[in-house]
Amino acid sequence: MSFLHPNASIEEAATAIRDGEITSEQLVRFQLQRIQRLDSKLKSFVEVYADQALDAARALDKLLQSGVCLGPLHGVTVAIKDLFEIEGRAIGAGSRAVEPRTSTMTATVVERLRAAGAVIIGKTQTVEFAFGGWGTNAVMGTPWNPWDLEVHRVPGGSSSGSAVAVAAGLCTAALGTDTGGSVRIPAGLCGLVGLKTTHGLISRNGLVELCPTHDTVGVLAHSVRDAGILLDVLSGPDALDEATKDAPTREVVPQLEHDVAGTRVWVLPESERHATESEVLVLYDRALQQLSELGMVLVERELPQSCTESMRIAGSLMSAEGYATLGTLFEQDLLFDPHVRRRILLGRAIDAAQYIGLLKMRDKARAEMLAAMDGVDVCCFPTNAITAIPVADVDELSTPLSRFGRFVNLLDLCSIAVPAGLSSAGLPVSIQFIGRPMAEPFALRVAHAFERATPWHDDVPTGLD
Repeated sequence: MSFLHPNASIEEAATAIRDGEITSEQLVRFQLQRIQRLDSKLKSFVEVYADQALDAARALDKLLQSGVCLGPLHGVTVAIKDLFEIEGRAIGAGSRAVEPRTSTMTATVVERLRAAGAVIIGKTQTVEFAFGGWGTNAVMGTPWNPWDLEVHRVPGGSSSGSAVAVAAGLCTAALGTDTGGSVRIPAGLCGLVGLKTTHGLISRNGLVELCPTHDTVGVLAHSVRDAGILLDVLSGPDALDEATKDAPTREVVPQLEHDVAGTRVWVLPESERHATESEVLVLYDRALQQLSELGMVLVERELPQSCTESMRIAGSLMSAEGYATLGTLFEQDLLFDPHVRRRILLGRAIDAAQYIGLLKMRDKARAEMLAAMDGVDVCCFPTNAITAIPVADVDELSTPLSRFGRFVNLLDLCSIAVPAGLSSAGLPVSIQFIGRPMAEPFALRVAHAFERATPWHDDVPTGLD
């Protein structure tokens, strides 16, 4: 395996498999060995499909030997957040309140991954029912951020296990969801690329919902190109999800190399820089300088609605819809994460009139933001206001990790988080490129240009080998 490092990208792994340098079975065995050695500490997986993954890999190797390549993921491993249905497998949504049930269907996104040649290696941990940004789970245990093996630091949530598994080289990529930052937050804290897609671009058929107006399917990977590969596989209309009926069918990867000189980039307003770690701001400003050197034009203007107000509206909608979806369950005297239960039950006090009012506020804010984006191509903000703190220091009543996340979901924008360097403590810092609805190709193009011009995506956790 010396020619394929643990943090190899999809493109590197798939190319090595197609070129015969390695088989899919060898890749799967290598990653299963890492899981067996490391995951008792990291706790990123809730279930590993060892036998099934090996069987799938051997079948894919035979297809390749006969000249058949299923697609860009042929033989590469992908882990699935435990919110997606996979027929015949348990689904628990990060909860122990009730016994995990066995799925009787498979989510559309999982079917599309398999059709493109992916090996599904297992299910990953999540915050209970995906309602939390720290990545903590009081009933299932909190995955360990692999960037500090001495101190248990938060991985970010809610796609906590997916981020840890990819960052630690236990799988090649992973599926997550993003309702208020749940892909970008853990990607940022774990030194990965995380893509939050526009609502309705990727099917949510077979997804356990929390907040239907905000829930989106996203991916965690090692590079922007990997995110583009996964996006091309996953996006497009699905008759089983009405929200995707107008989803465009397009190829994003070929557009990544297009020139970005002259791109107008909306930067974080001075009024929004408060409550952000100084080191985060230093590295963010360094990233902006790099964008200028790439020929992009930095634009300063105020947000039509503050991040704080967007957080408030989005949080209320998440509680209201979370209670509508899960309230009957959370009203029972069962073993829940008390912090998630509190967030869900907050929705009990939001009546129909208040809910409709929140939706109207959301529509108004969306219209104002789209109007304000006239004359700019993409926004560039920090992904997280802080770096990963010790789990012991978490205040579950505070939401600093949602500061730059929730407004993207509230306004139904797309966003891709990319590494932007390490703090003095050696912890990842990230920036995100935010685009208009369905503007993923352009946001990824800018992110790809930044990634190619900087070394930060090459940083990986140490001490795992």
